Amino acid sequence: MNPRKLSSASQIAPIMFGTNIFGWTVDEPTAHRLLDHFVERGFNAIDTADIYGKGESERIIGSWLKARGRRDDVVIATKVGYWDERPGLSAANVEAAVEDSLRRLQTGHIDVYFAHLFDAATPQEETLRAFDRLAAAGKVKAIGASNFDSAQLSQALGVARAEGVARYEVLQPLYNLYDRASFEADLQPAALANDVAVTPYFGLASGFLSGKYRSIADLEGRPRKNMVAHYLDDRGLRILGALDAAAATLNASPAQVAIAWLMAQPSIAAPIVSATGIEQLDELLAAADLCLSPEILADLDKASAPDATA
Repeated sequence: MNPRKLSSASQIAPIMFGTNIFGWTVDEPTAHRLLDHFVERGFNAIDTADIYGKGESERIIGSWLKARGRRDDVVIATKVGYWDERPGLSAANVEAAVEDSLRRLQTGHIDVYFAHLFDAATPQEETLRAFDRLAAAGKVKAIGASNFDSAQLSQALGVARAEGVARYEVLQPLYNLYDRASFEADLQPAALANDVAVTPYFGLASGFLSGKYRSIADLEGRPRKNMVAHYLDDRGLRILGALDAAAATLNASPAQVAIAWLMAQPSIAAPIVSATGIEQLDELLAAADLCLSPEILADLDKASAPDATA
């Protein structure tokens, strides 16, 4: 399992642990066990945000760090700008929010601090100067952009060059075997051209690519019904068929194949995965050891191509 470059300051194992469910569907003792297991398996990158659980995700990670004393063993990414209590990317908000996050995380620095959502009301110059001050103070090692489109990212990179301030080194977009078109058309080329690492979220398309949901009936009574139902079209079912075939060939699960496909894509540093239990976490982490042949990659690309036809 070779480490991958995340930023100028960090290298990470090729799967990132998403903790958006900490303090929501995963309680603190379970979260600590999951983090223990994640690190014991040789992984080190943890993704969170101030909005997750209204600060609870960060707080739980902070309590784990204090209890285990493993701050130097992990790379922590968190985010600012999406939470109603700390909205937007104004300098004042960024500089106040980072103090809140550092306190909850019980750490002196954040490895990657993300702008969680583009803020049209705040000039990018103002936001990037604020991030640069945090970097100069040692509170932030690198910065990233989440949910930016290619124009917003390109503008930010241009501002950083012109101003001589910290630039976005990491991008966190929606990207998976189904949701390909937007990222691959514009964002991926921009990331590759500018040496920006990518840590995509929703790598399993809200669980659809695990193969658990193959009809509307499978979604009845499920909290993810509204998030998954639109994937149940001809193209979605074709993707599941290709995942099933690859999984059978590799003695793997469809979820593992879907994550391994992401890991094989240009610019991807590490997909983000979430798990509520050790067994589920182990299944997803095993994708790091899965090698997809050129033939399997080609079959998955063909089935999932945005313009694929039956």
